[in-house]
Amino acid sequence: MPSTELPIALLVSSSTVSRLQRAFFDDTFAGIHTLSWFDYALLIPYFTLLIILSIYGLHRYSVIRAYYKHKHKLNQPPAQRFSELPRVTIQLPIFNERYVVERLIECVVEMEYPKDRLEIQVLDDSTDETHPFTERLVNEYAAMGHPIVYLHRTNRHGFKAGALEEATKKAKGEFLAIFDADFLPPKDFLMRTIHYFTDPQVGLVQTRWGHINKHYNLLTEVQAILLDGHFVLEHPARFGSGHFFNFNGTAGILRRQAIEDAGGWEHDTLTEDSDLSYRAQLKGYKFIYLPEVECPSELPVETFAFQVQQSRWAKGLMQVALKLWGRIWRSDISLGHKMEAWCHLTPNISYPMMILVTMLMLPVMIVRFYVGWWEMVLIDLPLVIASFWSITAFYVVAQRELYPKTWWRTFFFIPALMSAGVALTIINTKAVIEAILGVQTSFVRTPKFAIGEKKMQVTQKKYRSRSGWLPYLELAFGSYFLFMVAYAIETYNFLAVPILLLFVGGYYWAGISTLWQEYQDRLRWEAAQQMETESA
Repeated sequence: MPSTELPIALLVSSSTVSRLQRAFFDDTFAGIHTLSWFDYALLIPYFTLLIILSIYGLHRYSVIRAYYKHKHKLNQPPAQRFSELPRVTIQLPIFNERYVVERLIECVVEMEYPKDRLEIQVLDDSTDETHPFTERLVNEYAAMGHPIVYLHRTNRHGFKAGALEEATKKAKGEFLAIFDADFLPPKDFLMRTIHYFTDPQVGLVQTRWGHINKHYNLLTEVQAILLDGHFVLEHPARFGSGHFFNFNGTAGILRRQAIEDAGGWEHDTLTEDSDLSYRAQLKGYKFIYLPEVECPSELPVETFAFQVQQSRWAKGLMQVALKLWGRIWRSDISLGHKMEAWCHLTPNISYPMMILVTMLMLPVMIVRFYVGWWEMVLIDLPLVIASFWSITAFYVVAQRELYPKTWWRTFFFIPALMSAGVALTIINTKAVIEAILGVQTSFVRTPKFAIGEKKMQVTQKKYRSRSGWLPYLELAFGSYFLFMVAYAIETYNFLAVPILLLFVGGYYWAGISTLWQEYQDRLRWEAAQQMETESA
């Protein structure tokens, strides 16, 4: 449970704040404040952390530069085309996906590819009614003549990676296309990607994710912008520069031989796709990125589901960094490729750093009051340009490239986008620390409900995970930052107020929305149970 001290602190009056300042600093405040060892003990780690965070911010600028430098290399046609199409196996890993699996299978069986060269594997680890429903659905399509088979495991050993590992042993295809349950691949997906494999060194063709429910609510709008930054700028920049980039676990097609040469699917990380990607590229395989091929997918519509998904990715990427960094460093790739790999695999270390910065921020603000704000601005401004401005530039450029007529709308979502990043701080910090300490956790699925743009009530309570202590801790952090806003105004540090309000909004948004969604869910569930009882 959260401490009650932070909400109580909001009731402290301005005169009380002034008394606290005098009590702690009267002996040093005499026109010019001389920094003591205690002040340095606060300021040095504080600015060290900000400098490290700014390095990752500067990396965003380098990604933008690399994108513009190499964008002409995107969407190049394959050098050759197969005279006879190779065998392809489409793999559909699912787990308790009752509400989206039918839509997925309907989409995949319509894929434009010769049926005698195609195989569809439905990899079902479900433990609920999804299992009999999907098995029946697959049998119906098989009876119609579609090349589809149903593979069900009675355990979740290795989770998604384990399912792919076992299914690949039975697959007939030389190439394996993978789609998660919430994706809707276009009919011509295979015909637009397969011919790049005429080059025997190509191990993967990755396509761009689209969003079928982008405009559902503010959260989905923000998620779409975040993902577009990855698929519109990061992937093209790395691909064009010859750096390693990762398979995203879905909406891609892999060479089976590349998987085997890399050591196969391994399930000691939560991002088996990134793990395999780096191992395959270290073996010399090339990856191709095709942003012109879009695979629509469904975004999580609820805050906690979004947080859980992002924390899984954060932990998994950190696990891959810890697992493979020694191998990457000892490889014969260039130093530039190694440094880019480091920036790619370790950005989530910024979350625990942000927690430390958060804890230091208030005492540093008090020290700054006596040192002088304008002197500190000379240090702050470059750091703000490197961090906060880089975020704005990164996502605005991505939207401008993807939506040249409506990109200006992005500016209205920047505060919400930054607040969403704040909302991930606590849960992603936990994920990163668990990865560093070697704490193993299960693969937690992101619930999907076949939601499009139209608003609907989501009542499938059993597919949700409970948030537990998280929203209460987020509310406590939001209250802490609200107190800092009051202190900044008290000390005439108005330049800090907008940034502090982003933290207030981010933590309150995460905590309040999660609790409200769970409350509404509980009411709807109880009403549904009562209706069932009355009808019985």
